[in-house]
Amino acid sequence: MWQFEGCDYLLSRLQMDSAPQSKAHGSSFAHRGELQRAKRIVVKLGSAVVTRGDECGLALGRLASIVEQVAMLQSQGREMLIVTSGAVAFGKQRLKHEILLSQSVRQALHSGNTQLKDMSVPVLEARACAAAGQSGLMALYEAMFSQYSTCTAQVLVTNLDFHDDEKRQNLNSTLQELLRMNIVPIINTNDAVVPPPEPDSDLQGVISIKDNDSLAARLAVEMKANLLIALSDVEGLYNSPPGTDDAKLVDIFYPGDQQSITYGTKSRVGIGGMEAKVKAALWALRGGTSVVIANGTNPKVTGHVITDIVEGKKVGTFFSEIKPAGPSVEEQAEMARNSGRTLASLHPDQRSEIVCHLAEMLTERKEEILAANKMDMEVAVSAGHLPSAMLKRLSLTSAKLNSLAVGLRQVAVAAQDSVGRVLRRTRVAHGLELEQITVPIGVFLVIFEARPDCLPQLSALAIASGNALLLKGGKEAANTNSVLHRLIQEALFVHGVQEAVQMVSTREEVADLCRLDKMIDLIIPRGSSQLVRDIQRAAKGIPVLGHSEGICHVYVDADASIDKVLKIVRDSKCDYPAACNSMETLLIHRSILRTPLFDQIIDMLRNERVKIHAGPQLISYLTFSPSEVTSLRTEYGDLQCCLEVVDSMQEAVDHIHKYGSSHTDVIITENKETAEQFLQQLDSACVFWNASSRFADGYRFGLGAEVGISTARIHVRGPVGLEGLLTTKWVLRGDGHTAADFSEHGDMKYVHENLPVGQTLAEQRNSS
Repeated sequence: MWQFEGCDYLLSRLQMDSAPQSKAHGSSFAHRGELQRAKRIVVKLGSAVVTRGDECGLALGRLASIVEQVAMLQSQGREMLIVTSGAVAFGKQRLKHEILLSQSVRQALHSGNTQLKDMSVPVLEARACAAAGQSGLMALYEAMFSQYSTCTAQVLVTNLDFHDDEKRQNLNSTLQELLRMNIVPIINTNDAVVPPPEPDSDLQGVISIKDNDSLAARLAVEMKANLLIALSDVEGLYNSPPGTDDAKLVDIFYPGDQQSITYGTKSRVGIGGMEAKVKAALWALRGGTSVVIANGTNPKVTGHVITDIVEGKKVGTFFSEIKPAGPSVEEQAEMARNSGRTLASLHPDQRSEIVCHLAEMLTERKEEILAANKMDMEVAVSAGHLPSAMLKRLSLTSAKLNSLAVGLRQVAVAAQDSVGRVLRRTRVAHGLELEQITVPIGVFLVIFEARPDCLPQLSALAIASGNALLLKGGKEAANTNSVLHRLIQEALFVHGVQEAVQMVSTREEVADLCRLDKMIDLIIPRGSSQLVRDIQRAAKGIPVLGHSEGICHVYVDADASIDKVLKIVRDSKCDYPAACNSMETLLIHRSILRTPLFDQIIDMLRNERVKIHAGPQLISYLTFSPSEVTSLRTEYGDLQCCLEVVDSMQEAVDHIHKYGSSHTDVIITENKETAEQFLQQLDSACVFWNASSRFADGYRFGLGAEVGISTARIHVRGPVGLEGLLTTKWVLRGDGHTAADFSEHGDMKYVHENLPVGQTLAEQRNSS
């Protein structure tokens, strides 16, 4: 309903009037995360957002949701202004109804009965529609905002109000006073008095609403708003017209990127189009106002699009004047995928060579690595906010680096028989053979906290399996991660695939990274259980490989050996209590209570300074009073554990199924029959007999390294090594075969004969 003579004309006039060559009220926000600090916000509602698809009425559901979000932000102490369309659409609906009603009454009087003939509605003049709809539109806003105890005020403007200094100052003063009184101004153009628009030749009779993007931009700069949210019927700015094959949503748009955009036709309603929106957005940006263009019509996101933008989430297109030195995370993902495909096409010996080279550098340049890690440790200790478990994960030693190098060499050997391995061969019919072969999954996103040792592990596994990798490390290990990533790049550079492993160093939030479902195939979280849970909740359409908790149990059976019990329990709990495979709950058969073995277990744990939390069944048996457990599902990650009593092996299994996390669980017994029942009945990723829970590890399993422990029910479980990072594809080789050949009238028959898989890849190469 904004009726300027044209966006270009308005922009030229605005530049003449105020010409914001420098920031009028400070710089705009450089990053999405800073939008949370926006104090004054202008929300522009385009005609496609306000009106229904038939353009004959208002989209009441969308408006109600938008009003709720604006009221919520207002209640947080922000100053909200709305620039809206809709008066013409609302007025058209009302006038059309009145004309039809009037015609039906006259026709009924003339004909003497209620049988009505076809009635036509004349093309309605836009100014009359605006005059009839303006009061109704404002009444609707007032009614909606009143539900949130929020007061509104209507402000009508015309183009001339911005060309007269006195009128512009009066408008500014009025809006400032309304905001001071915590009132939401509803601003739109006074279409009842502006010149009529020229009708669209191809859309005769459809509402033609001049753009209010420039109005919103002008008001935002005039009122020194921090943020302008322009809602339209598209997700944001695309590099080419939406719907075309190569169209990609632009996450962040910089003024210098204008030449890379191809604009399409304008919207079916409204006259501005995306080009007008971009021009208005850039003008506001030069005036110091940040801008986001987003979709206000998508029912999946409408209910929180405004609040999500203010929270800094990746919604729509964010306009920024400051372009980072490096590529965006989307560009990194694309580079990783392209380079990853080249990596996958390398000869297995070449991928193995890359991993071996990386293993050598871990030991040859360990002084450089340890010096960087020392810097990270000093910062972490001085900050004093990291728990002891995380500090242990952060710390690197020569022994750790040596172990990493040994593990990487194991991965290098396994790499020779990974990608392209034939798992199954079938002769479908004569001359038609089918193979199932291993292939990389694609692009991994690994998010890890203070665990720099997992960076070379994960990189080696990704390289060996031909997968691309995006790494997002915690700031606690920034120096260590930087050095390790540089070594990985050096190893990859030999074969020209250094872009296959990317370190994400932008200010992207984890939740935003988890939404890149078109670029990332698998997310692997490495860190605390809280980190894993957060990522599992945030992931949108991307599988997450990992476990949220490591609540591992050790069950001491009635027939357990004293020496084995003390040795295994000590190792399971005290070797590395911060690890996810550390024992968290010790289950003891009731017959062991008040025996020397029980006393020895308690003494050993006390000597190791393990804090004991008694379970509800055990507490009544004890003569001493340890702290009672608050939850049987607790992962302590420290020198603490729960101690509980059970009456049988079956009760131990039931307890673990109820309170465990399907990670790793252990039975200690000399009774083989009891042990086999435990191993068979317990549904955990790792189940051990007379062995420490600490063996649940990719290196100890002989996998060389692991990307993590998976407790999922599909694909892979337990420590996930090289094979867990592969999927399969089917290759069919024929000779002009068609499905019709096998119909009842065809001359071919299926045989589905299983064929020998044949030699391994290494054997095939050696024999050749």
